Amino acid sequence: MPPVHFIQANTNGRLHAADEPSIAPLNRGFLYGDAIYEVWRTYHGVIFAWDEHWQRLERSAAALYMTLPWTQAAMLAEIGKTVAAWRTRTGGTDVDLYIRLQVTRGGGAIGLDVALADGVDFVLLVQPCPLLTREAEQGGIVLSLARELHRNHPQTLNPAWKTGNYLNNLLCLREARARGADEVVITNLAGEITEAAVSNIGFVRDGVIVMPPLEAGILAGITRRILIDHVAPAAGVAVSERTVKPDELALMQGCFLTATTKDIVPVRSIDAVSFHVGGDTITMRVKRAFADYVKAYSQARPQQVV
Repeated sequence: MPPVHFIQANTNGRLHAADEPSIAPLNRGFLYGDAIYEVWRTYHGVIFAWDEHWQRLERSAAALYMTLPWTQAAMLAEIGKTVAAWRTRTGGTDVDLYIRLQVTRGGGAIGLDVALADGVDFVLLVQPCPLLTREAEQGGIVLSLARELHRNHPQTLNPAWKTGNYLNNLLCLREARARGADEVVITNLAGEITEAAVSNIGFVRDGVIVMPPLEAGILAGITRRILIDHVAPAAGVAVSERTVKPDELALMQGCFLTATTKDIVPVRSIDAVSFHVGGDTITMRVKRAFADYVKAYSQARPQQVV
């Protein structure tokens, strides 16, 4: 039997192991990054924020002038089929899952013209959700500010579109990892803090959560939105969406990342600036409130069990 970290794939409805080739070399996602994607995770066997992620997928598709040929219900059925296959292959039951849907414009003749595409393809990937280690949860992770590159400007390739082109994020993260950091903090061309490579970022200053605004050029993170609209108010914490610059970091008492797969991740430091970590911080208060929100969400949506 394959180990629990086996990755199950589903290409256009065909189930197979993820290390098996499944798309042609002419696929535009491979050739040009002409693709979009979304990632969900499960809590208690329920797909979390299913509608919110699907709506963002539709927005990304519209931004790329790509038409999705499947209904939301049809894709939910494909996800269910893929998850069932993963469980059969691995024997995994009480495991929170990572579910990635990659959509490309398809294949066709070589050339940038979208009219050459022969039809939209999808690939689903299912594996165990990468969980935050106990060490990271209690002690926080280390970030470093990117200095060589900046975030794509929204009027070039908008970071709000969740596309298959992640070179900007990848190269910024490479720089931070070369300095020994776990993640990167990326600034825009105006020198304002935007986000990390695969997460939104937030700070705590004088009891208030401070988060860079969407206008800074960031992905409209689902976890970020849930925190602002539901979790922080439930925890009794105010949120301010405003511009943050690197010279303000030393004034912040706390820092965290938000991401679908790991919800709220405490940050110990950004380069030489250290932040408060531990169970009595606002970050951890909000993280506990997020767990309460997830529990209520899961109990209310049995139709999203996979």
